[in-house]
Amino acid sequence: MANGKYTRVDGRRSASSYCSTVTITVFVALCLVGVWMMTSSSSSSVVPVQNVDEPAQEKKSEAKEQLTESNESSSNQQFEDNNADLPEDATKGGKNEKIQENIEKSDEKSNEESKFDDGSNRQTQNDDNKTGDRDSKTDSEGGETNTDESEKKSYSDENGNKSDSDDGEKKSDRKSEESSGEKVDGQVEEKEDQNENKESEKSSDDKKEDGSKNQSSNELFPSGAQLELTNETTTQKGSFSTQATESKNEKEAQQSSNQQNGYNWKLCNVTAGADFIPCLDNLQAIKKLRSTKHYEHRERHCPEEPPTCLVPLPEGYKRSIEWPTSREKIWYYNVPHTKLAKIKGHQNWVKVTGEYLTFPGGGTQFKNGALHYIDFIQESVPDVAWGKRTRVVLDVGCGVASFGGFLFDRGVLTMSFAPKDEHEAQVQFALERGIPAISAVMGTERLPFPGIVFDAVHCARCRVPWHIEGGKLLLELNRVLRPGGFFIWSATPVYQKLPEDVEIWNAMSQLIKAMCWELVSISKDTINKVGIAVYRKPTSNECYEKRSQQQPPVCLGSDDPNAAWHVPLQACMHKVPEESLERGSQWPEQWPARLEKTPYWLLSSQVGVYGKSAPEDFTADYEHWKRVVSKSYLNGMGINWSTVRNVMDMRSVYGGFAAAMKDISVWVMNVISIDSPDTLPIIYERGLFGIYHDWCESFSTYPRTYDLLHADHLFSKIKKRCNLVAVVAEVDRILRPEGKLIVRDDVETINELESMVKGMQWEVRMTYSKDKEGLLCVEKSMWRPKELETIKYAIA
Repeated sequence: MANGKYTRVDGRRSASSYCSTVTITVFVALCLVGVWMMTSSSSSSVVPVQNVDEPAQEKKSEAKEQLTESNESSSNQQFEDNNADLPEDATKGGKNEKIQENIEKSDEKSNEESKFDDGSNRQTQNDDNKTGDRDSKTDSEGGETNTDESEKKSYSDENGNKSDSDDGEKKSDRKSEESSGEKVDGQVEEKEDQNENKESEKSSDDKKEDGSKNQSSNELFPSGAQLELTNETTTQKGSFSTQATESKNEKEAQQSSNQQNGYNWKLCNVTAGADFIPCLDNLQAIKKLRSTKHYEHRERHCPEEPPTCLVPLPEGYKRSIEWPTSREKIWYYNVPHTKLAKIKGHQNWVKVTGEYLTFPGGGTQFKNGALHYIDFIQESVPDVAWGKRTRVVLDVGCGVASFGGFLFDRGVLTMSFAPKDEHEAQVQFALERGIPAISAVMGTERLPFPGIVFDAVHCARCRVPWHIEGGKLLLELNRVLRPGGFFIWSATPVYQKLPEDVEIWNAMSQLIKAMCWELVSISKDTINKVGIAVYRKPTSNECYEKRSQQQPPVCLGSDDPNAAWHVPLQACMHKVPEESLERGSQWPEQWPARLEKTPYWLLSSQVGVYGKSAPEDFTADYEHWKRVVSKSYLNGMGINWSTVRNVMDMRSVYGGFAAAMKDISVWVMNVISIDSPDTLPIIYERGLFGIYHDWCESFSTYPRTYDLLHADHLFSKIKKRCNLVAVVAEVDRILRPEGKLIVRDDVETINELESMVKGMQWEVRMTYSKDKEGLLCVEKSMWRPKELETIKYAIA
C-alpha cells in the first residue's frame, strides 16, 4: 500500500519535473544565445583596439626605459645651471665628442628634455609612469615629442598647476619682461624666478618642444646682458640629425673656412722680450721726455697704434704653481730674473733656490715675517681691525707684495703697486705669486682710483718724497683715503736718527698737522726692529676751517675728486663729505656684511645702469651673478678652480661677478672702462677693489699674469672705437697659458673672437648662441707664431 501510494505520487512529481526542466532549458538556451550575440558584438569592437594597443604598449615601455637611462646620464653631467639649459647643438669643442658619439639618438632627446628641468631635479624616476605616457610617441630619429592636445591640456605639474601650453600667453609674459625698463645700450637684465610656483611651472613647461621653451617667461637668457649657461657638458656636439644640427655644422664649416683666411698672428720683436708692457715700454716716447724728475719715464706712454702681435714666452715656461704654495715659491723660468734676488736677498725679499724663486715672507721692513708685522700694527691700533673695519688697503711701493700677500690671512684685500724700475720685475713676482698688483708710480698724475675709497694706505720704506712740492704726493693719498681711514707709515724717518731721516720726519710732521691728520700711534716693533707711525684722516671739515694758514689749500668746489684718468696732481685737499647721504660721510658696514648691503648713498631716485632704481638695480645684478657663478661658472664649464687665482672682470659694472666669487680662493680685479658709467666707488664700498682703464690701450700689468678673464658685453662696445685685433692681442698678453677667457656678447662679436683665438691655436671649450646673443669660453695654448713683427718704438 505504501509502495503503491508512493508510486502514484512519484509519477505525478516526475511529470511536473520534466516540464520545469524543459522550460529552464529553453530559457538558458535563449540566454546563451543572447550572451553569444553580445559577446560577438563586443569582440568585434575590441579586437582591433587590441591589435593597436599591444605595440603601443611596447613602445611606451621602450620610451620609459630610454627616459630612465637618460636621467642616469643627465645626473653625471657637469653643468648645474638648469635654469637656462641649451639644446645639444648649442655647444662646440672637442673634448667630449667621443662620449657624445656613443649616446643613442633617442637617449639624446630624453636627456635634452630632462636637462630642461628647472635646476631642482623635481622630475625623478618616481614620475616615470607620467613621463613614459607623455613620451610614448617620441620620434627616435628627430627627437620631437608628439603629445596630443588632450594630454597637453590635462597634464599638471607637481604643485597641481596646469602647465601652460598657450604660446600666446608665453609671448605676453615675455613682452611684459622686455617692457619692464631693463633695456640699456641693447642690454636687458635677466628676469629672475619670482617664486617657487613659477619654477615648478617652468619645470613642467620645459618638457615641451623647443619652440615653447624659447618663449617661456621664466627663461633666464632673454638677452646677452644677463646670459645664463647650460646644464650640459661644455664641449659636446649634437649628433642627432635635426635642422639645428645641420645648420650648426654648416656654420662651423664656414667659420673654419673663414679662419683660414683670418688674421695672421706674428711674434713681437721688442727689447723687453717676454716682459713687454706696451704703454710702459714705449722707449721712443720716453726718449722724448723733457724731464724724468717726477718719474715721468715710469708713467704710461701708450703708442698711437697698440700692437697686434703676440708676446713671446720665456724659455722653459711652466704652468704656474697653485695658491697658496705660490706665495712661498714660483718657477724660476716663469720670471727668470735674479737681479732683485742679488740686491734684496739679505732682506728676505726673494731668493733663488734651485729651479724656484722663494719668498721667505719678509721684506725690508719685516725681515722676520709679514704676519707678525701685520698683527703688531693691530696691537698698536686696535681700531684698524683687519678684515672687519679695514677691508681694502692700498700698498704704495709694494716690492714683491708680501704685505698684501699675507693680509689675505686676515681677510684684507690689498691693491699693491710699484713702478717698473731698477727693482727688476717686483710686480711681476707679486702677480706670479698670486698677489694683486699693478705697475704704477706716483709721478705727475693721479692714481687710477676714485676718491675716498681705501680704508687704509700703507707705505713700508717706500722712499716716496711725500713732503716735497707742497705735499702733492701725500695729498694724493688724502684724495683716495676714506675719511676716518688710516695711513700706516713704517720708514726710516719714523725710527732712525740720521740727519736726513730727522729732516724728513720734521717736514712730514708739519705737513701732516696742516692736513689735519691725527697721529694715532707711533711704536717700535722690536722683532722686526722697525718703527711704525699710524695717522687717521679727519671725518669732518672743522679742523680745515680753523687752520691759521690755509696751506695746503682746500681744492676748488669744481675739482672732482673722482676724476682720475690722466688728471694732473694738484697740491690741494678735497673737503670731507658731511651730508648724511653723501658718499664717504659714513663708514661702510663691517666685512663681510658690506659686500651684500646696498650702499646707503644709492638712492631710489637714481636710475641704475640697467634702468631700474639704483638700489633695485644693485640687488638684481648681485642676485643674477650669484646664480650664474654658482650654477654655471663654478660647476658647469669644466674649469678646475684650484688652478685659478688671478681673475679680471674686464667690464665690472657693480662688481656682482667678483662678489659672487667671494667663497673661493681667488681675487678679482674689477675694471671700469673710462667710457662706462662710473660705478667703481660702489665696488670699493662693497669691500672689493678695481681700477679705471681704457681698453684701447694696454693694461698696466706684465704678460701672463691672469688665470681667467671675464668680459660681459665688452668687446662689442670697444670694437666701435678700438682695433679689435689689438684688444685680442692684449688679452693674449695678459692671460697665462692654459688660462681661460669667458666672453658674453652678441653673436657677431662672438664669431669674430672665435675666429681670432682659433688662429692663435686656443682651445674652444664652449660656444653658445641664441636670439643673437652668445657665450664663448676658450683656453689659451702655449702656441707662439714663428714670424716676427718688429715694434720700432719698443726697440732700444
